Amino acid sequence: MRSRRVRPYTLTGGRTRSKHHLLVETLISVPSYDPVLAEALMPESRAIYERARTRASIAELSAGLTMPLGVVRVLISDLATQGAVYIHSTAHTYSHDLSLLERVLDGLKRLPV
Repeated sequence: MRSRRVRPYTLTGGRTRSKHHLLVETLISVPSYDPVLAEALMPESRAIYERARTRASIAELSAGLTMPLGVVRVLISDLATQGAVYIHSTAHTYSHDLSLLERVLDGLKRLPV
């Protein structure tokens, strides 16, 4: 990790938004660990890459590395664009099928009390 004198926004090049929709509960993992890639990453991205070897959420990575959530999101997005990490789908990813929900609700209403 760098000195605390390095401001977090310099790690992201001033970017505050990620290319991927990353919620605090979004899980991240490394599909296949590459030690050569790990050595080529900047220290903060490498720390995320190493910790994501075991599935972790965005919030866990941010807290564990004591890095701002926004910075972690941008760095993870960059890693995902490189194919270094896998972003697991969350419930938010799936669209709601209203007809299915209505059928389930109708079925629940028909159950004997």
